Amino acid sequence: MTSSHFIGLMSGTSLDGVDGVLAQIDADGRLQVKAHAFVPFHAAFRDALLQLNQSGSDELHRSALAGNEIARHYARVVAALLLQTGLHARQIAAIGAHGQTVRHRPLEFDSDSARQQAAVGYTCQLINPALLAELTEVDVVADFRNRDLAAGGQGAPLVPAFHQGVFARAGESVAVLNIGGIANLSLLGANGSVSGWDCGPGNALMDFWSLTHTDAAYDSDGAWAASGLPHARLLAALASDPFLLKLPPKSTGRDLFNPAWLMQHLGAFEPIEPADVQATLCAYTALVCGQDILRFAPDFGTVIVCGGGAYNGHLMQSLAAQLPARQVLSSDKLGLPPLQVEAAAFAWLAFKTLRRETSSLPSVTGAKGARVLGAIYPR
Repeated sequence: MTSSHFIGLMSGTSLDGVDGVLAQIDADGRLQVKAHAFVPFHAAFRDALLQLNQSGSDELHRSALAGNEIARHYARVVAALLLQTGLHARQIAAIGAHGQTVRHRPLEFDSDSARQQAAVGYTCQLINPALLAELTEVDVVADFRNRDLAAGGQGAPLVPAFHQGVFARAGESVAVLNIGGIANLSLLGANGSVSGWDCGPGNALMDFWSLTHTDAAYDSDGAWAASGLPHARLLAALASDPFLLKLPPKSTGRDLFNPAWLMQHLGAFEPIEPADVQATLCAYTALVCGQDILRFAPDFGTVIVCGGGAYNGHLMQSLAAQLPARQVLSSDKLGLPPLQVEAAAFAWLAFKTLRRETSSLPSVTGAKGARVLGAIYPR
């Protein structure tokens, strides 16, 4: 059975940098990661990307420049992966490159009148895939979300089909919870069914608060959150957001759960100790994830956690407390480290694109049918 090498690249809503994997994928889609590399975003570039989450002056120009810079970051990850493995660019079948999401507005964010005027929502992932192909001399597959949006779907989350291929267990119902900047959930039924959606904020708000008050890009192991106490009334206010009550399919991002949203809620209260705010944000992430599992998957006994949140010990303890009598474990226990999962998914998605095989799931995004995702930029 023949196999090929693919590279998957992901820079998520956490805005910490680019994760990349080089994977070998056989003809049946079975994947084995051969190498992992990470290139961080420097603070100024991270701030520039954050500013593009909202409208501003000259944003078309700034977006184009940021897309070029994203491609250069991605190219550095590709170079590191090739160096680790000793492979040549010509030995890579394709690169699956997600790009950096700065806007994600599926139809759920539009008013009824806007729905009548537009057939689809929109999404924006910054990257210059032609430049990436030029820099790496490898075929690039990018723009994975727009075809699903065009078919009436949410365009996200994209990874549940991959989760099914990697984490599904015969005769067992398994939940896969990816906690990046935003948290998304995949439900893999014992009968082969797959569903998935965005739960709400993952690390994005905690990272913002940590950087603002401690100058640390994230709360290592959740130690700062563990030093505080959740503020009950603030937690209740955050938990009242209408997005959390929507039925799947649904997706979200920094368009909704952003610093301005948080500060608006904080403004309704007397000053709260920063550590207590961090504790509340950690409890909030555990709550929105846990309540979705309890609501939609009450009989699922195993929850596999991936993404950066899997390394936050306090968050994992809080999540386990939300889900008594369930096994909550890191994807690392199953042979795929948490920070490699999403990048591996885009290697797999590129594999599916080259084979002209569908990789979207209408049961996840709400699209009117499965579609081949991604656009190919030849080297």
